[in-house]
Amino acid sequence: MSKTAQRRVLLAAPRGYCAGVDRAVIAVEKALEQYGAPIYVRKQIVHNKYVVQTLEKKGAIFVDETEEVPEGSIVVFSAHGVAPSVHDEARAGKLATVDATCPLVTKVHKEAVRFADEGFDILLVGHEGHEEVVGTMGEAPDRIHLVDGAEDVAGVQVRDESKVVWLSQTTLSVDETMATVGELKKRFPGLVSPPSDDICYATQNRQVAVKQLAPETDLLIVVGSRNSSNSVRLVEVGLEYGAKAAHLVDFAEEISEEWLEGVTTVGLTSGASVPEILVDGVLEFLAARGYDTVETVKTAEEHLIFSLPKELRRDLRAEAAGKL
Repeated sequence: MSKTAQRRVLLAAPRGYCAGVDRAVIAVEKALEQYGAPIYVRKQIVHNKYVVQTLEKKGAIFVDETEEVPEGSIVVFSAHGVAPSVHDEARAGKLATVDATCPLVTKVHKEAVRFADEGFDILLVGHEGHEEVVGTMGEAPDRIHLVDGAEDVAGVQVRDESKVVWLSQTTLSVDETMATVGELKKRFPGLVSPPSDDICYATQNRQVAVKQLAPETDLLIVVGSRNSSNSVRLVEVGLEYGAKAAHLVDFAEEISEEWLEGVTTVGLTSGASVPEILVDGVLEFLAARGYDTVETVKTAEEHLIFSLPKELRRDLRAEAAGKL
């Protein structure tokens, strides 16, 4: 990636949809096809404005709480996961559920339950109020303590310092998380680490690609919504690793012409909830302004695919069998 005077775009790879997001979005689309509209979705299925708007046009109705769903309806749980109490609410409302929780988030939930059953205090590194954090804490509310950054470490109180484990929200910055874990280990020398890294592969891969291209980037554009934790992190990572400026946008039309003044090299990536059509829109916007040379910066290959939620698989199989 040699620097030239020619205007160019450094396009990060991997970028955009991860396997968990792809599964969740397809789950809503398949539910609409299988059962017909309306299909209710608790919270945003993924944190992306365009995706939500597109699904709404197809007949999905997004609600904040389970109690807003009419009795007997179908509700899809978002990729971020829900607490056990939400499943209880759905049963109480006689709702049919499709659980589109990302399998990597489900893994964290299962770890939380196991460690709680073994008598551990669980230090959950994550951001207060994030849907994934709320869902995970609901698995063992008496045992999980939220640690929202290194500044929270001093205030953590546990029952037994010899039985403490850390887990994390999957969409955090790897660097930020490990800095917090480092402080936790100073406070609790016997701190146990989870059996595998909770930071999801897609979050890591997208951050690694940004770290690679950031030093040569005059302007980094991250396509993603402001409530998308991993998209916000990509902006921060880009600035930390050398991008002269960085901005988060949902759509190409949000790009300011002023951002491009004096800019030779534009870095471009997208969060894990972002469909490629939005990146294509930014590339077209940039090409129209002379940034028509695109160089891909690839740092990893991604081939992971998750199967659809079991409820959908069951009904789709039943329908297929009925047509034989």
